[in-house]
Amino acid sequence: MEDARIQITRALLEGTDWVIRTRGFARTLRTAGHQAGDLLVVGTPTDEPWHMAAHLSDEAQFAGIPELAPTLVRHHVPAGAPAHLSVGLSRLEAARKGQTLFVVAPGASDEHVLERVAEARRSGAVILAMENGDRDLRDLAHDALTIADGRPTLPRTALRPDGLLIPQTMAFETAQHLVSLAAGETPVTLGGRRGFRDKLTRWLEVISGPAEAEDRLVSS
Repeated sequence: MEDARIQITRALLEGTDWVIRTRGFARTLRTAGHQAGDLLVVGTPTDEPWHMAAHLSDEAQFAGIPELAPTLVRHHVPAGAPAHLSVGLSRLEAARKGQTLFVVAPGASDEHVLERVAEARRSGAVILAMENGDRDLRDLAHDALTIADGRPTLPRTALRPDGLLIPQTMAFETAQHLVSLAAGETPVTLGGRRGFRDKLTRWLEVISGPAEAEDRLVSS
């Protein structure tokens, strides 16, 4: 249902900055040059990017793009957390050329994160950022997408909610959906008969598993 909603929203926004710029940012994310496991996604101390990480993981699986699968970097790792949820901020200190650090910051990044981001950039990592007014983070990023939250002081290039399709309270979440959806797009899945077939395969996998889905498509 959520995927259908964002597909409809994007169709209604087609041709606007919201679609053009989120697609451009997603293209940068997809072609940054990292391998599977080297896309590091980190948020702020008060906002961990669970939503973005989950959607990128889904797109990596559905579109067959393993380098989109994120490594979620956490500010606070609770005792007993499973391995894939136990990656702490020290992971950023090892970021280097050939890796991508994607900072998702609906709030301000603290100085410790900014220091690690700056060091990762000096070590050759590609820095990408989604933010809503964090100028220090924006200045460190090779590519940044700024989402407006109503403040007039934000740059004119910020994506601004229209109050109807994208209310102010949903602007950052909507941008995350649009970026993750576009990140999984390939020439095969952008349209046409093959695109429809891929969408049908995805739907069948959800309800019956990959093997049965392929069997159904072969027999159709």
